[in-house]
Amino acid sequence: MEKGLLSKYFKGIVAKKLSEVEVDPRISNQHEFNGINEFKSILGSEKSIYEGVFVYLTDNEEDTLKEVGSLTWYNARENHPTRNEFRLYYSTTQIMEKANAGDFLLIGLTHDNKLAVLIAPRGTTAEQQLLWLFEIKEIGNKFIFRDISSNDTKLNFAGKYILNSVGFEIDEAEPDFLDLILKTFGNQFPSTAVFSDFARSTINNVSPIEEPDKTLIAWLEREEMLFKTLEKHIVSKKLEQGFGENKVDVDDFISFSLSVQNRRKSRAGFAFENHLESIFKSQKISFSKGAKTERNNKPDFLFPSIINYHKPDFPVELLTMLGVKTTAKDRWRQVLSEADRISQKHLITLEPAISLNQTDEMFAQNLQLVIPQSLKETFTASQQLNLLSLQDFLYVVRQRQTKFIK
Repeated sequence: MEKGLLSKYFKGIVAKKLSEVEVDPRISNQHEFNGINEFKSILGSEKSIYEGVFVYLTDNEEDTLKEVGSLTWYNARENHPTRNEFRLYYSTTQIMEKANAGDFLLIGLTHDNKLAVLIAPRGTTAEQQLLWLFEIKEIGNKFIFRDISSNDTKLNFAGKYILNSVGFEIDEAEPDFLDLILKTFGNQFPSTAVFSDFARSTINNVSPIEEPDKTLIAWLEREEMLFKTLEKHIVSKKLEQGFGENKVDVDDFISFSLSVQNRRKSRAGFAFENHLESIFKSQKISFSKGAKTERNNKPDFLFPSIINYHKPDFPVELLTMLGVKTTAKDRWRQVLSEADRISQKHLITLEPAISLNQTDEMFAQNLQLVIPQSLKETFTASQQLNLLSLQDFLYVVRQRQTKFIK
């Protein structure tokens, strides 16, 4: 199967707004999703039991829940001569107990024949991302069905981001690069700065000066692919060796697993900063990275410099602060207190399809969002009016720098 297609992860999906009868035990204890006949073309007409992966998504990453349960597909009118009424019974999980009427529900049949049950509260970024990914324009109380295999989508950066955020492992390892990576670094992870520089060196068809937005995404995608290739090699070797003296030490396995997850998370953030820094240098823009302002805060980037920031007589209107967050969700507020002298903060993020609720709140807090150009299409037309691309942001900073030099 070709890489990069949505059909690699889903055969088909149904989606709707949850109704009270489906989730409120005061009204019904049926534990069933009703009105789902359209799913028959994917699930068939025979009674069957599926392993289900239930995920409750919120804009606070710490509140996101994941749980395994089961779902039973059956025809409630099996003995009726002319009528069919297919239902999907779900087992008790804390996620379904947490769900409320009006929440967005998406059920997808995966290629390993499991059912992914994704729930996102109304008005959240998680809801908006799922609606965008599956090209759902309007959603109501009745299920809509989409056969992914016959109506496929090529996954771009935003699509991969969303799938990964809901728990799907995106396989982007590329064996053709493994020999080059091992020749350069051996069987170990280099520092993030060194690896980012290596990733950039393997791409020569982009320009950080003429096309900074396109270049940033290309560098990020290439580094992700190279990292996954090296990670797959190193982790495979470790799995062959086993864990602990007896090769099956559970604590050693858990410790190794956590180290893999933590490396992934921290590396992504550092890579984002590294590539932005390279673009700023290519553009010959003056900046300070990770320098202290007030209360030991360290904004990711200050323009033109931390020295100018701490000069009381330096014009405030020529100062710019840029926070860098791979995911915005609940973390965007952290940048608000990182540079007291600068009233309007800038934040660049790779988070696609941020909800209108959140972008309105950011605007109210005088936070200007910077979104790479190719990700802007995931936002509504009205939201896009208030977004800056990286190219736009560079123009703002360059104009201020020109006044500073004069």
